Amino acid sequence: MKILYFAWLRQQTGIDTEEVEAPGEVTDVAGLLDWLKTRGPGHAAALADLSAVRVAVNQEFAELDAEVAPGDEVAIFPPMTGG
Repeated sequence: MKILYFAWLRQQTGIDTEEVEAPGEVTDVAGLLDWLKTRGPGHAAALADLSAVRVAVNQEFAELDAEVAPGDEVAIFPPMTGG
């Protein structure tokens, strides 16, 4: 699974992208985010407040209950405003 981090999430994790093999019990976005928090203090800080995080799975906006699978691309970013 390819994980992409944007904006302040990139700054807190210290990386912009990583390839991970999530455990088999990770089947949805919520589970993935919970597991990513365990990867280190930067990840834990970046994902501490999930209300400040948006996710896209395979370039489609996704809710916390959206399924994820090996081979997916998951982008994690802050909410955006338009104008």
